[in-house]
Amino acid sequence: MNTKNDVEVVIGGKQYTLSGYESSEYLQKIATHINDKLSKFREQDGYARLDGDVKNVLLAINLADDFYKAQKSADDLQKANEDLEKEIFDLKHDLIAMKNQLEEREQQLEALEKEKTHTEHKAIRLEAELDGRKEAEVGDNNGLVVIRDSKSKKKGKR
Repeated sequence: MNTKNDVEVVIGGKQYTLSGYESSEYLQKIATHINDKLSKFREQDGYARLDGDVKNVLLAINLADDFYKAQKSADDLQKANEDLEKEIFDLKHDLIAMKNQLEEREQQLEALEKEKTHTEHKAIRLEAELDGRKEAEVGDNNGLVVIRDSKSKKKGKR
């Protein structure tokens, strides 16, 4: 558990003891912030003529304003962070889906390449068979070239 710190600070020219569980440095920063606000007020015309209670209320209003602006900024940053985390999640999901789709396409491409190679080999084999048959027909007809069409068979001398 944290220990309570007592820190001597000067605010508005007067010495005070701040106590809290925060660090001494943090408590000094609080005093510095208040002194900065008081310093800005003193620079304004008419501030010196204000009643002490009015000065305190003015300081309290400005500190509350700082707090709520900082709180809104923190809320806006939190919302932006949540939006970015959601976008990252969605992008990761899309990336996984695209990777899966790419793998499927690569498998399809590989299958098509195998089919193409098989078809090319089959075409070469069929052409070789056709060439072999042509040579066999020429050899079987004693030098006669056989020309066939669907209606008749004609033989001619080569």
